[in-house]
Amino acid sequence: MFEYIRRILPALFFLLVTGGCGNVETITVPVPIITPSVVQGITQTAVPTTTPTACGEALISEETKALIRHVVNAGDTVGIVVGVVTPCGREVFSYGMTTLDGGQEVDQDTVFEIGSVTKTFTTLLLAEMAENGEVASGDHIERYLPDDVTSPTFLDQSIRLVDLATHTSGLPSIPANLWSSDELNPYADYTVEQMYAALEEITLTRKPGSRYEYSNWGMGLLGHILALRSGMSYEELVVTRITDELGMPDTRITLTPRMQEHMATGYRDKVPFPLWDIPTLAGAGALRSTARDLLTYLAANMGLQESRLYSAMQVTHQFRHVLNTGNMQIGLGWHILVLDDGQKIIEHHGGTGGFASYVGMIKEKQTGAVVLTNTFDDFDYIGHELLEIDTAP
Repeated sequence: MFEYIRRILPALFFLLVTGGCGNVETITVPVPIITPSVVQGITQTAVPTTTPTACGEALISEETKALIRHVVNAGDTVGIVVGVVTPCGREVFSYGMTTLDGGQEVDQDTVFEIGSVTKTFTTLLLAEMAENGEVASGDHIERYLPDDVTSPTFLDQSIRLVDLATHTSGLPSIPANLWSSDELNPYADYTVEQMYAALEEITLTRKPGSRYEYSNWGMGLLGHILALRSGMSYEELVVTRITDELGMPDTRITLTPRMQEHMATGYRDKVPFPLWDIPTLAGAGALRSTARDLLTYLAANMGLQESRLYSAMQVTHQFRHVLNTGNMQIGLGWHILVLDDGQKIIEHHGGTGGFASYVGMIKEKQTGAVVLTNTFDDFDYIGHELLEIDTAP
């Protein structure tokens, strides 16, 4: 999640929206998962190993729906859309509005900023480009940066692409020179030249690859490098390699006319919060998306939807490092929460100024969950409710 807001808006960071927004809900009943016609070059898919519930039963429990209504009615968010996908199909439940002054009822096509969930797309690009031989995860970053850019080293060891993808590069959360003229849109005017200057000025304090430290800078740099290598912008690369491939028309940085029509307003303390622009560090958190698209994304990650990206997706789920807490691991971008019974939740959450998001899956259960809200707060616990697991301390 973006940490810069903690530094420039400390009072706002912990505030919650405290007003309600009416009693509106939309339910989409389970429907079969269908491979989009745009998918081409299919190479392999997974066969579901277990069925999480008898097909025909609701995928979202009444208790969870009641919890979601309570969250909105209590004023913790303005609108919320959740979804579950399994081998039986998918179900979406939504409650609330796109704006406090009315707007539209939120639904599976409502567009939200997804913040750091973007990082899983960035690392999928790395895995896919490595599979194609365009890069290698062990390549050092200076190989792809301009010749006049000096990359930091520690004892003559430089940062590799895989270090950026696992938050083990040694780069801090944000560059030291990231200070915005607009506190409400903190990444908007940060330039590539400034990022290069920050790289040249930083001194690494440990060997790259040795220790986890969450870094928006590192993941943004990875997205930038992959875009340079491809000859496309980061957004063009995501759209060409991932979202068009999977049939995700509403997952973009630049809002299409349809996305503009369905865009929710983000809120902080009942005050509308502007959308964030993240041109240079786009790979860390610039994407916007919908519950419909993200359920498709999870279905492909679990092999419930055929795609040529399946093998690269599995690479991103593989264990790379243990985090400071013993039950949390990191793959390529994805965090992996190991439960007491050995099951693993492969997940990521995201937050921008006025939005929060969660995507997670338990591959052993072939079950994935999405939570999208237009208020900044941590709603991961609702994602865990949807996955029907208890992670409370």
